[in-house]
This record gives sequence, structure tokens and C-alpha cells, in this order.
Amino acid sequence: MTQLNKKHKTYNYLHSKLLSEETKEKGEKLIVIIAIISFFIHLITIYLIKYGIIRVETDTNLLTNPIGAIYTPFSFIIIYEVYLLIYYLPKSITGYIGKQYEIITLIIIRRLFKDLATMEISSKWFHMKGDLQFSFDLIATIVLFFLIYLFYLVRNSGRKNKPEQNFETTNFIRQKKAVALFLVPVFIGLSIYSIYNWLHNANSLSDIFESMKYVNNIFFNDFFTILILVDVLLLLLSLFYTDKFNIVIRNSGFIISTILIRLSFGTEGFMNPVLIVAAVIYGILLLYVSNQFEYKILPSNRK
Repeated sequence: MTQLNKKHKTYNYLHSKLLSEETKEKGEKLIVIIAIISFFIHLITIYLIKYGIIRVETDTNLLTNPIGAIYTPFSFIIIYEVYLLIYYLPKSITGYIGKQYEIITLIIIRRLFKDLATMEISSKWFHMKGDLQFSFDLIATIVLFFLIYLFYLVRNSGRKNKPEQNFETTNFIRQKKAVALFLVPVFIGLSIYSIYNWLHNANSLSDIFESMKYVNNIFFNDFFTILILVDVLLLLLSLFYTDKFNIVIRNSGFIISTILIRLSFGTEGFMNPVLIVAAVIYGILLLYVSNQFEYKILPSNRK
């Protein structure tokens, strides 16, 4: 019994240190400070290169165009959003999925900042690959923003008639907290490994900034692969507490939605935003039908 209490205390201590509201607020302040500092460092580096104080042979606009400096702080903001995804996982599966959608939208917005630094205004706009990608991403961000709004709207409408928390849901929340705690060191370890790999393979400052164009391959490819495995684990754990058809289908569908997002990292051009938008639309439809099934079909089946 004493051993069990010790484990419980250790569990609560780790959760309070890594995933508490206080930690979240401290992390938010820290990431804002880091983002601001990184923005000025990047901006100063650009002007040092421009005036010949630092000599770097580069053709990347991330080191020649001041607009490119926005790319760096935005990367840190996305990293914090990844932490928020882990933070919200124990609270709500739908909230956790919603964070995935927010992260991929922010990744596209960050890509827009990069493309703005390299964009060429030309009468042949729709014949240039880079400008076409910018157009696709510009439309995709507006569509995704609206779709995420719909996702949370559908989620909140389903919460109005949500049943009271019982022993089974409390136990499921406890297991989701354990999964979230496991994800924290995985997230930190993957971040350190990705940064090490990134710097190790770069031979110069120019190489570092040039590889930032492909930063999704450095970290998010692997991270979203891990999220797919987490989605499967959450589905399996949920089967201990519910056999409701709509919940099983909803959680299974969320796995497919995450896989579509993961697949988007390996595509370019029109297919990239199409896969992401399709993933979010799929998630919204799943959630909507699941809510309707819960409150319109299941009550009649109990009669």
C-alpha cells in the first residue's frame, strides 16, 4: 500500500511539474521571450550580412530578406503549440485533435512567411512553382481557420448534454494523463535529437538557414508519426470504458485524420493543402455525426 502511495505521489508530482496550469503559463512567457530574442538575432544577422560585417556565401532569402526573420520566432511558437497539444490530451480527445489542426495551420502560415521572402511578382504568377504554392497556402489558411472554428463549434454543441463524470471516465482521464506524461520526455528527446541532427549536418551558417526550409522533415514528420501511435493507443484504452459504436468510429476516424496530416508532409504543391483540408473536414464530419448519434439515436435504443 505504501509503495502504491509513493507511485501515486510521484505521478502527481511529475504531472504538477510538467503539465499543470502553472507550468503552462510559465512556458508561455518563456516561449514569447525566446521568440522575441530569436527574431532580433535573426534580423540582426541579416543586416550584418547585408553590410558585409559578416561574410556568408548564401542564396537563401532567410538570410537576405528581413521578412524571413519572422520565420524563426514562428517556429518557437509552433513548438509551444506542440506542448499545448500534450497538455490538452488528458482533458479532452477532441481538444487534443483540435490542437493538431491548429499546429498544421500554423505550419502553413509559417511557410507563407518563408514564401513572402522569396516571392516574385510576375505576370506569369500561375506558371511559377513557388508563387503557386503561396497561392494554395494563402487560400488553405483561410479555409482551415474557418474549419477549426466549425470543429470547436461542433465539439461545444456536443458538450451541452454531456453526462456527469463517473468512475470509468475518471479512470480513463488518469490513463490519458499517463500517456501525456510519457509524451513530454518523448517530445523533449525528439526535439534535442532533431536539433542535433540539424546542426551536425550543417557545414556553415548558410546551410543551417537553408535547411530551415525543410524544418518539417527535421521534427514534425517524426512527431506526427508518434501522434498516430498515440491515437491508436487512446482508441484501445477507450475500449475498456465504452463500446458505443459512435465513439469507436469517431476515435478510429481521428486516427485517419492524423494520418492524412502526416502524409501531407511528403507532398508539395496543390496536394499538400488538399490533404490537410481533407483531414480537418473528415474530423469535423466524424465529430458531428458522432454527436448526433449520441443524442438522437442512442436514447431511442435504450427505450
